[in-house]
Amino acid sequence: MSATIKLSSPATKEFWEIPVLFEDEHLLALDKPAGLLTLPDAHDENRPSLMKLLLDGLAASKPWARERNLTFLSNAHRLDYESSGVILLAKNKPALITLADFFGAEKPLRKYIVLAWGHPLDAKFEVDAKLAPHPVKPGQMCVNSFEGKKSRTEFEVLEQFSDWTLLRAAPFTDRTHQIRVHLKHAGFPVVADELYGGKKLWLSRLKRDFRLKPGREERPLISRAALHAEELSLPHPVTNEPITIVSEWPKDLKVAVKYLRQYATGPSRRGQQDDEPELEQE
Repeated sequence: MSATIKLSSPATKEFWEIPVLFEDEHLLALDKPAGLLTLPDAHDENRPSLMKLLLDGLAASKPWARERNLTFLSNAHRLDYESSGVILLAKNKPALITLADFFGAEKPLRKYIVLAWGHPLDAKFEVDAKLAPHPVKPGQMCVNSFEGKKSRTEFEVLEQFSDWTLLRAAPFTDRTHQIRVHLKHAGFPVVADELYGGKKLWLSRLKRDFRLKPGREERPLISRAALHAEELSLPHPVTNEPITIVSEWPKDLKVAVKYLRQYATGPSRRGQQDDEPELEQE
């Protein structure tokens, strides 16, 4: 079977070639790109989403669906629009029901790589804070001790730079924007997560002798929330054998960490980081 699934959106003329990370007769794991919804947008039917594109392809008997003899596909969990990485789908209803039990059991099945602003004091820390939709900001979540749903995430510091930290996050629950809101609540917003106060990362603020070529405008090193679902580990829903599915870091995250390692290993320059550069993104 093909190692990628080709999807296209007639509404937006966009095209994706999505790598298959794991597959057997019951499961299909894909490497979701950043900038693609998992589920359809209730307010904008033209916005592409992974599941609608897959189900449309299934209904149209696209080559990737025919070669797999697929009649059913459903996501067992979700990833944010801005997040990249492992997403697991069930090929039949019994597998989906078992996976739903796994994801509802409050166990750390998933591991994310996150680039955040600031320096946590502890090498490992936990945020246990209930989350609910923001009362006045549609599309946002917030910590709400009274009306929120139970939400818990463990964090581990992997690497620290002058003003940033590379973290591994393990969510025990599957709430919308959970890792992003928990990090904001802890005081370490995710890099480039503008929805929750995470400033962008600019090479001009890292490299002292930074120069742009004439006629060029600077772009941020990473232009979306720096959050990547790197690993998923769980028992197989049919055989109960342990499986681990891994997604390689995407290019934008690799580039951001590369330049941080090269130019941001000294003392904090936070005072110089707060303002956006004069040259904006195109």
